[in-house]
Amino acid sequence: MNKVTTNLKYNNLAELIEASMQQYADTIAYQCLGQSYSFAEVDRQSAILAAYFLNVAKLQAGDRVVIQLPNLIQYPIFAYAALRAGLVLVNTNPLYTEREMKHQFTDSGAKAVIILAELLPKLDGFISETNVELVISTQATDLLMPAANEAAHDKSYNLVSFHQALAQAAEFKCINRAAIKPDDIAAIQYTGGTTGLSKGAVLTHKNLLSNINQTAGRLEVATTVGEESFITPLPLYHIYAFLLNLWVFSSGNRNVLIPNPRDLDGFVDTLISTPPTGFSGINTLFLGLCYHPKINEVDFSGLKLTVSGGSALTSAAADNWQKITGCTISEGYGLSETSPVVSLNPPGQEQIGTIGYPVNDTEVQIWDDEANEVAQGEAGELVVRGPQVMQGYWQQEAETNAVLTADGWFKTGDIAVALPDGFLKIVDRKKDMIIVSGFNVYPNEVENILMLHPDILESAVVGEVSDKCGELVSAFVVKKPQAELSEQAIVDYCRTQLTGYKVPKKITFLAELPKSNVGKVLRKDLRK
Repeated sequence: MNKVTTNLKYNNLAELIEASMQQYADTIAYQCLGQSYSFAEVDRQSAILAAYFLNVAKLQAGDRVVIQLPNLIQYPIFAYAALRAGLVLVNTNPLYTEREMKHQFTDSGAKAVIILAELLPKLDGFISETNVELVISTQATDLLMPAANEAAHDKSYNLVSFHQALAQAAEFKCINRAAIKPDDIAAIQYTGGTTGLSKGAVLTHKNLLSNINQTAGRLEVATTVGEESFITPLPLYHIYAFLLNLWVFSSGNRNVLIPNPRDLDGFVDTLISTPPTGFSGINTLFLGLCYHPKINEVDFSGLKLTVSGGSALTSAAADNWQKITGCTISEGYGLSETSPVVSLNPPGQEQIGTIGYPVNDTEVQIWDDEANEVAQGEAGELVVRGPQVMQGYWQQEAETNAVLTADGWFKTGDIAVALPDGFLKIVDRKKDMIIVSGFNVYPNEVENILMLHPDILESAVVGEVSDKCGELVSAFVVKKPQAELSEQAIVDYCRTQLTGYKVPKKITFLAELPKSNVGKVLRKDLRK
């Protein structure tokens, strides 16, 4: 346990945003695609859009707003606008299929969607089945050129562009929002569900403000407010970057947004033109960059802080990164349900192979299957209690009760060991979750999709170790009698129903699946 009371300076994220914008008005806040926006510019446009939400769109405090954008400057502008208006932010992956989008949009009851213009055709297929009343579209080039005359559209819903929304609310001089209390919901962050459907972790302003303070407190030894240039390759809709790059690293510092980190050539060119002082990433990204032929052209002399999360950091990645950049990597651990940071290695004092020790005001214990704390050094389920722990899953009482105890302990589902010096080490997962390049994949969801295929009798999905992405999705399939079905046909089918990282990369046909004497599929027997 590392318990220190966290005193919150602000009542809500809107107050934090506005204080930071005013204090660092002339400083560059976000940079992307050759465009730089100062805190003053982000402040002005997010204020106008907040007024648009309340005065033009007539949204009410607590209404849910989906943001489905890659790493563009429009993301923080819209996110700050929604929170400044007292709305609830719902982060959604732009790569989601229509099925995945429909679930999150309908489950959250979202009233508005901010979406990349090229994704509108996906939206058309199901929007009539949701509560969405407003759609704001934006293009990657919207900040690079003046507003053009917007073409008329034939949509059955209220569709406006980024520039139109700004123009329609330009007359409003202030945000007439209702008071936002610390315990009001700030965000619904979706994660996987045991039924195969994702469930939303309810995070309040207090949850996120607490974790901002907790994380900043651990990292401040390696940073100087107002002087940093943080590289942001991980998507802001992911809870890791959402907390670090939208909040912890955003107060007075430049965040360089990378829309497509898989384009390593373009990524390295950005690093060459904008030398970093801070970097957040995942294991596979560090390895990919280390082996890039132009990585030695990057000036890493100012790099003071590198943070890793999302998946386990390997010694190979840590060693190569330090050799090339001169900077160590601080690995942390967290979940959507904990806002997300639970523990973090102190910069410069890292123990590779561990997740550090808990951040301030955070209690951790390690339990056996009967919820008893195990002896020091023994393995058990890691449980967490602190101000960053979610309120529960959105409209999922049974799922909430399964992971949150009456006295506030959250069961992570990860198996850990506490070392004598207080550092923690994750040794296994109690859950069957698969982590692909930092993204969670829940086997039940993939299995449910496979079982909808007319030629598949049974299926089981497990994670398999991969040098490229940490783990890959491996599917075991039993075909129906006389069915003719190829591996490629299954992959092609899954691509129509699942976002790319969830699609099985390996298909194995079996005559039957291994099962227990009561008929339960034994995933453990399928793992190598």
